[in-house]
Amino acid sequence: MHKTTCALATMVAALLLVTGVNAAPPDATAYASMAQLRAQMDAGTLDAATLTQAFLDRIERIDRKGPTLHAVIEINPDAGAQARQLDTTRAATARPALHGMPLLLKDNIDTAGPMRTSAGSLALVATPATRDAALVTRLRDAGAVILGKTNLSEWANFRSTRASSGWSARGGQTRNPYVLDRSPCGSSSGSGAAIAAGLAVAAIGTETDGSIICPSAMNGIVGIKPTLGLVSRSGIVPISHSQDTAGPMARSVADAAALLTVIAGTDPRDPATADADRHATDYTRFLDGSALRGKRIGVVRALAGDRADVNALLAQAIARLREAGAIVVDPVVIPHLKDYGDAELSVLQHEFKHDLNAYLATREGLPVHTLADLISWNRAHAATEMPWFAQELFEQSQAMPALSDAGYRAALEKSKRLAGPQGIDAALAAHHLDALLAPTQGPAWPIDLVNGDREGPAAYSASAVAGYPSITVPAGFVHDLPIGMLFFAGKWSEPTLIGIAYGFEQRTKAWRAPQFVDTVGGKPTLSE
Repeated sequence: MHKTTCALATMVAALLLVTGVNAAPPDATAYASMAQLRAQMDAGTLDAATLTQAFLDRIERIDRKGPTLHAVIEINPDAGAQARQLDTTRAATARPALHGMPLLLKDNIDTAGPMRTSAGSLALVATPATRDAALVTRLRDAGAVILGKTNLSEWANFRSTRASSGWSARGGQTRNPYVLDRSPCGSSSGSGAAIAAGLAVAAIGTETDGSIICPSAMNGIVGIKPTLGLVSRSGIVPISHSQDTAGPMARSVADAAALLTVIAGTDPRDPATADADRHATDYTRFLDGSALRGKRIGVVRALAGDRADVNALLAQAIARLREAGAIVVDPVVIPHLKDYGDAELSVLQHEFKHDLNAYLATREGLPVHTLADLISWNRAHAATEMPWFAQELFEQSQAMPALSDAGYRAALEKSKRLAGPQGIDAALAAHHLDALLAPTQGPAWPIDLVNGDREGPAAYSASAVAGYPSITVPAGFVHDLPIGMLFFAGKWSEPTLIGIAYGFEQRTKAWRAPQFVDTVGGKPTLSE
């Protein structure tokens, strides 16, 4: 066995003894943290090229073959060369924060070739984007290796009301690595499944309403949905400038915080980030094991649903929080939780046409230039683009008036006010809380391409509509399906939430590697 592999196996096994997991993961390199990998690089027993190739080999073995997750939609053909270049400069320069860390990007985030940016649609594969998204520039400057692009719910799940999370015409159906016939949730499905399966160190997802948080929870990892305007959206295929953001998806709070530190900041191409530099910071400073002491956390029972098994995990989470010195207020009511859904949908439908048309104008060599073109293109290619579900959301959005419309402006004001100041903010103020808590989502539902998703109670919408941050952390399992707990609060509260999430993670140690079981109660499909 190569000495690098031996060293990593020893290090990860030691870590797992602390976390309470009974056995080391099958592939220690795949599940090592950034800190562990950096330690190996500092010791000279690991380099970026070796690490990158290890992940590329694992993608081939697990994603392309074996369980066939369909999580990675495209490999970066330059990944190996980029890693080798980083190795040649390592000794001569101070190493940046993400030096040599192999990462994956959701396939709605622009990269300036050779990889395509398609949002999962065959209509966008003709030519690559000509410029990196702003966050990709930040990742490259921090020394990250971009391994490839991840599959997603096509068009970030904004094409049909009957879609299956994780399906795209380009990438097929992403599968949940814990139980393969279960949904990975969407729309950052491939990012969630890939990181759970150990196909990269971490990934970037995007969210309009739940698309970072749900796939993170259902794939048993950590996801951070930042405050709207903390991370640039320039160079990302849009749905709504009022709700879209990008954020980190990782196997630990520490890795997610490190990634957020790199991608946060002001970008002249995205006016929403004008104040980002005033709030962006080194989020790893808040990884404090005692951060829970004295924190006031409110439990939102209305978001928990009525499943006894999920609520049992919520009870365990509350107990761990109290043991760590948190003050738990139970229950807490968020006003207006059911009062802004129609307004939100109206906002998304209005903004989608405007924002997508503006994005497509930045792309060259494509057969579509507007949403109207895209609708026609899909009809002409229905056999491949619409074999399971149609494009009613596209058609409804195309029929919407301009953003100067009074109805749109009223819907935007209503949804922001009821979700934010009169919703989350009001609940926090009423009980003098630092954060709110609820189970992120119930257990993953079966994949159903005919009927689409069977979504149940979820805790993330209020934060998404308000533009406030939220963090999901693994909390346990129901029938081998991961369940997360969601912590959320007001605008720019990432430092507090990261401290709370880290404290909770260290108390619970709930993460465990997937076994790639074929169905609930079934057998693993992979021998590692």
